[in-house]
Amino acid sequence: MIEVIKKLKEEHLEAIESFIEKEAENIIQVVELSKKVILNGGKLLIFGNGGSAADAQHLAGELVNRFKKERAPLPAIALTTDTSVLTAIANDYDFSQVFVKQIQALGKKGDLAFAISTSGKSPNIIEALKVAKEMGLYTVGLSGGTGGDMAAYCDHLLIVPSKNTPRIQEGHLFFLHIFSELLEELLFS
Repeated sequence: MIEVIKKLKEEHLEAIESFIEKEAENIIQVVELSKKVILNGGKLLIFGNGGSAADAQHLAGELVNRFKKERAPLPAIALTTDTSVLTAIANDYDFSQVFVKQIQALGKKGDLAFAISTSGKSPNIIEALKVAKEMGLYTVGLSGGTGGDMAAYCDHLLIVPSKNTPRIQEGHLFFLHIFSELLEELLFS
């Protein structure tokens, strides 16, 4: 088991190092875009499935509450938390519409739609990004592998360069913390 742990640690470090090397400038651009959105009275609408849904909630929590600094709350909503809305849409329409309808209801031009998907191929993520673009929202994607189909609908697509879902998710969590810290610094330093 010690050897397995060491192997997993090496895979983790390799994925994180590759991600930061490849995406550092893009991360800065996403943080600056988010600052612009917030200062212009917009909000972040964050969404994903499964572990990515948990990441969406995690990021919304860091922004609405605080990360490291005592500061004013930031406008962010995880579109993954209202089970009545999610199940009503999935039941009455289709699961591919669970984020689309929420973006249509809550989003406005100048907001930021923040999609999280390890594969970049989830139909409900792609549909939501399409609608967000049509409505004039900025779009950011956080993915892995090649980014899947998200690239066509994202103003910025951050990719953890791995095909291994746990390593991609670990990279996403690292990004959420980097993003939260940098955004706090920009807005409240």
